[in-house]
Amino acid sequence: QVQLVESGGGLAQPGGSLRLSCAPSGFTFSHYRMGWFRQTPGKEREFVATINLSGSNTVYGDSVKGRFTISRDNAKNTVYLQMNSLKPEDTALYYCAKGRMGTILGQAAAGYDYWGQGTQVTVSS
Repeated sequence: QVQLVESGGGLAQPGGSLRLSCAPSGFTFSHYRMGWFRQTPGKEREFVATINLSGSNTVYGDSVKGRFTISRDNAKNTVYLQMNSLKPEDTALYYCAKGRMGTILGQAAAGYDYWGQGTQVTVSS
């Protein structure tokens, strides 16, 4: 019943930008923390960004600070990840995730209980 559908991935040049969107359904969106993670083959899932219920507080992984921005529009039931100044090492499958009720693990995968299928981001010239 819970679904998280990511979109907006694709090919970008180094230094370019992409904006990912996540359209969730099956739960009361405004009641939950949301997050973005990414993963490449052979590596553990990496924390990218998280946002609280109202959107007033955000936290970013060290590798994306200053370049990526997470936001949410509770009226539109959508989470965004604006990615600027893209680097080849940003190439990954990006996942939108729903936070567990009451979790304090905002930067850990264990703090999320539902995941989208992912959208591929490739940064290459």
